[in-house]
Amino acid sequence: MPRVNGDLNNTEVLRKTAEFRPDPTYARRSLAIPKSEDDVAVLNKYRPFLQREDIANSDWVSQLELSPVLKLAEADFKQSSGDRLKVTVLYGSLRSRSYSRLLAFECARILFRLGCDVRVFDPSGLPMKDDVQHDHHKVQELRDLSKWSDGHVWVSPEQHGNLTAVFKNQIDWIPLSTGSVRPTQGRTLAIAQVSGGSQSFNTVNSLRILGRWMRMFAIPNQSSVPKAYTQFTDAVEPADDNRYVEAEGGSRLMPSGNRDRLVDCMEEFVKYTIVMRQHFDLFNDRYSERTEREAKRVKEEEGNRQQKEKAGQEGNAKSMASAGLVNGVDVAGV
Repeated sequence: MPRVNGDLNNTEVLRKTAEFRPDPTYARRSLAIPKSEDDVAVLNKYRPFLQREDIANSDWVSQLELSPVLKLAEADFKQSSGDRLKVTVLYGSLRSRSYSRLLAFECARILFRLGCDVRVFDPSGLPMKDDVQHDHHKVQELRDLSKWSDGHVWVSPEQHGNLTAVFKNQIDWIPLSTGSVRPTQGRTLAIAQVSGGSQSFNTVNSLRILGRWMRMFAIPNQSSVPKAYTQFTDAVEPADDNRYVEAEGGSRLMPSGNRDRLVDCMEEFVKYTIVMRQHFDLFNDRYSERTEREAKRVKEEEGNRQQKEKAGQEGNAKSMASAGLVNGVDVAGV
């Protein structure tokens, strides 16, 4: 039957996409670092998102159907001889019940199950950006985490229509380059925001611009959680054990399309990071810098050659003078 208005969406030229069906053998499979193998100092400092084992084995993250990306992560883990994806997570609020922190923790739990070495930076105590406190221990800690990482996850609240000062201050302390080292270039980036009001994308748009400026590869997907105060369960004290277990530790992201989108983002982030990490050095290479280095190398070689020639000429002159020769003529007896 002929189309009345033609193929408006040009569907005839679409590539056929593969369908990945759930693999039941990967149901509840986790590639997380076993507690017995984890570094105790790292565990205590950078993994506040981890739950008790009984909760982690039964919460909503453990029940996610993630077989395609689990297979990919498992294969990469074997191919890289156990070198896990290294992920730095940043959030943008210092409130006691910070929704950006709660969302960052959910991101971290998903990534941890997918086998990533996840480290969440606590911005408390980080000084305001200036030109003096570069040696401050929190500044050095943040920069070291960035250099260590293969990718970042950024979660900021939206305040006055944009990202918060707490979040921007963290990025301002990360330099584009330190000598020959670029702490963020070539790393993948996942972005998310929480809002107190209705749906907005101002902050994720700003985070995307910021990531591009830091020479990072932001994944196409993004997460924006509106009315965040309605999206998380109440906090529950561990002392109330039955209620604590039932609430999966409390302050958890409730089921919704927003939660599904967050899972999409973390799954996509892992896929992109696995694909790109093996070409990390290639993505850091640039024509302009490559030609500049080559010109510098040629200039240095020419300078060295001229120095050698000059040294050789001076050496010959001294030898001839000591032998009583002038232009090769023996003048010793003159």
